[in-house]
Formats: sequence, structure tokens, C-alpha cells
Amino acid sequence: MAAPTPEEVDENDVVRVDTSLVTVPVSVLDRQGRFVANLLKDDFRVFENGVEQPIAYFEPAEKPFTVALVLDTSASTHFHLDEIKGAAIAFAKQLRPQDRVLVVSFSDEVLLLTEATNDLNMVQAIIEENVYTGSSTRLYDAVDLTIRERLNKIKGRKAIVLFTDGVDTSSQLATYYDTLREVEELDALIYPIQYDTTDYRQAMQNAGGGTVTITTRTTGIFGGTSTQTYNVPGSGVSLPGTSKSDYDKADRYLHALADKTGGRLYAANDTKQLADAFSRIAEELRRQYSLGYYPKADTAVPNDRREIKVKVRQPNLAVKARESYLKSSSRGPNYE
Repeated sequence: MAAPTPEEVDENDVVRVDTSLVTVPVSVLDRQGRFVANLLKDDFRVFENGVEQPIAYFEPAEKPFTVALVLDTSASTHFHLDEIKGAAIAFAKQLRPQDRVLVVSFSDEVLLLTEATNDLNMVQAIIEENVYTGSSTRLYDAVDLTIRERLNKIKGRKAIVLFTDGVDTSSQLATYYDTLREVEELDALIYPIQYDTTDYRQAMQNAGGGTVTITTRTTGIFGGTSTQTYNVPGSGVSLPGTSKSDYDKADRYLHALADKTGGRLYAANDTKQLADAFSRIAEELRRQYSLGYYPKADTAVPNDRREIKVKVRQPNLAVKARESYLKSSSRGPNYE
């Protein structure tokens, strides 16, 4: 009887390349969903547009990584800010001494609160003491700045863990489509932690008239301290970012960030869901392989999309990998 063939789990996403080396993050799981971390280079096969490629670069699992914790502190998360802060600290504490964390918060400003560090006591103190609720939401700007100003300058394995409801109300530098295009060329995974902030939406729609003043006291490299005032309207009148269509768009956006980078979206409706998400993300980052190859007969033009298929030679294993990449002439992935 023929041996069973490996199962494959495809992710509809891409990886950017500049030089001819294509680098692909890969996770391998058994039938019980457990990560397999003891595979060797010869256990993998890589295909581009159906043609098998020699593997020229292999980085095994259990390598250090850098995580950007990107925290939504806008008005819509007001009722959940303590949860977000506690969740970010709890996630950081699950990382190993060799892993690093950088912290970004965003509301009216996008603030880099700390550079990448493995000092978790400092990370905890910064989150506890320097994260406050703002009013508007520059989500797209936060994604764009985190990628351009930090992640693209960091080598090795990296990821974004994004705590947000996904609603943007005031970005000035980037748009929904700009950032989705940008993450198609990103050599990092994005894991959105999606908070349910419909309680805020209902409160804003049902509130009486009046004025609420919110002061943000955060400071950082991307922006400064600011004070914002907004009016709470009467019943039936929605503030920007509080309609059902805004929330539907937010849901699509967060799913797209995960899908296009090979990450995964997690709901954060209770503390158990959060704990499960943290454990899963940390384990996946620790146990991920990196494969690289030089495409045969490379005649691609810039922005030409190529299909990728990654397989393992051992039976009964599932491969989670990117499904395609864009041939880019601008810049390549930051792998060591």
C-alpha cells in the first residue's frame, strides 16, 4: 500500500523578494495540531509555479524572534483598556529571554513606547504607566509606521501582535488598501487580536448630548502628547467609526492582515480566549522554519506573482506556508 501523502494547509498570502532569493516562513503540524520542530532541510520540498526548487537556505525551528505589540488605545477601547494592557503584558511574559519585544500604541498619535528589548520588566512598566485612552483611531498609520520605521529595519524572525477592534477613523499617512498592499510584501507574520467593542458603539449611539474630554499623556518617537475633545451625540446619531458598516469593514481588514502574511486572527471576547491565543502565537513563532531558494529560469518582472507550494516528505503532517509572493524590485526581506 502506498504511503500517505503529506497534507497541506495553504495560506493566501505572499512574500516579497528583491534579490533572487525567496524566503518563506513555514510551520508544520501533526494530525493533533501540535507543532513539529525536529525536521531537517532534506525533509522539505519547495515548488514555484509547479517546478521543484533546490532549497538554498534553511533556518530550523527554535530561533529567536522579535514581536511588535501594537495596542489600540482609542476611545472605542475605553471599556477594555485594562484588558488590553494586561493582555499585552501577559503575552510578553510568555516569550523567552532571547526573544525581543517593541511596543507601539495608537489613538490620535502613533507612539513608539520602546525599542525592541528583552527586558520584560521594562516592557511591563511602560505598558502600565504610559498607555492611556485617546479619542480617534489611526490604525492604518500604526500598521504602516510599525512596518516602515521598525520591522523593515530588523533582521531575523519577526511578527506583529495587533490588539484592536479594527476600526480606523483618522489615519493621515496610510489607507486601508495601502496597508494591505504593504503587508503583501512583508517578511513578518501579523496576528490580530480582535476586541469586541460593540459596547462602545451602542453607548455612543444611545448617549445623551454633552462633551467628554480625554487627555492622552503618552510620548514616543512617532508623536507627542495631545489633548482631544469630542462631542457625544444624542440617540440615533453615530460618531465616525461606530456604524455596523464600519465594524464589518474592520472585520474584513483584520482577516486580510492575517491571511496575507500567514498569521491568524484571534477573537478576544474573554480571558480564556486570550490565554489560548497567546500560547498558540508564542508557540508558532518559536517553532517556525524558514526556507529559501533561488528560482530556476527566473524571468519574472517586478510585481509578477509566483505560486509557492511547500511539502514535507514525512506522512501525516500538515504544512502551513505562504501560497505566493510578489517579485519586487524595491527591497527584499530582512533575513539574516
